[in-house]
Amino acid sequence: MKNKGILMIVLSALCFAGMNMFVKLSGDLPSIQKSFFRNLVAVIIAFSILKKSGYGFHVDKKNIKTLFLRSLCGTVGIIANFYAVDHLLLADASIIQKLAPFFVIIFSFFLLKENVSKKQIFSIIIAFIGTLFIVKPSFHNTQLFPSFVALIGAMGAGIAYTLVRKLSKNGVKGPQIVFYFSIFSCLSVVPYLILNFHPMTLEQLIILFLAGLCAAGGQFAVTAAYSYAAGRDISLFDYSQVVFAAILGFFVFQQIPDIYSWIGYFIIFGITLYMFISQRRLKTN
Repeated sequence: MKNKGILMIVLSALCFAGMNMFVKLSGDLPSIQKSFFRNLVAVIIAFSILKKSGYGFHVDKKNIKTLFLRSLCGTVGIIANFYAVDHLLLADASIIQKLAPFFVIIFSFFLLKENVSKKQIFSIIIAFIGTLFIVKPSFHNTQLFPSFVALIGAMGAGIAYTLVRKLSKNGVKGPQIVFYFSIFSCLSVVPYLILNFHPMTLEQLIILFLAGLCAAGGQFAVTAAYSYAAGRDISLFDYSQVVFAAILGFFVFQQIPDIYSWIGYFIIFGITLYMFISQRRLKTN
């Protein structure tokens, strides 16, 4: 099950990297408007899957509170991340977003009572250092507020992923989690869109639709990942999104990584390989 979780978290990282690429290509639109389209496609896809799968839309009363908190925290995470991307250097916003796995481990310990080994903590710290080499963040006093908002976003994402695992353990299906989270995220920003909607070209609409498809794929994959395995076992592999983003940045935006970025890639690949081999050895012993 751990290997399935790893595969799903890497797939989600690829999808979210694609989503960010399309969001960037969509041009100068309000971040909340972009987040609406990010979730609208997921609502449609999740609705279709629920209808065909026979899972239905019913969720036990005992899970409603957790599902609501997952949706709320996930929505805060998305909007805060989009705000950070709009108001910070992309490097700063990205590195703060990558703090989410730390929050997954913290809240998995407190909410799910899952143990965390010293080796896992060490490996995530090393991966975080590798990410610092890649994004090379720099903070200024004028960026303190958006940086704080970005931190709230990372925390929201971390709590949301932890609650996904709790819901999965309680029998709530992945498509149900994605559907209710996505519809909550869409409805919560409707008042803003009514007052501040910006007209879009057909090209922008198509690009945001593609962003929504990637977001839906990432959401389903990450939901499956945290239902297959504990956050402490797979959150490290979420750092692969940085590598995917670098590849897409090179081919789409002609962004060429510098030597520090290559050092970061080597560190992340190295520690990921180390964790994978360690888990394989534990499984065979």
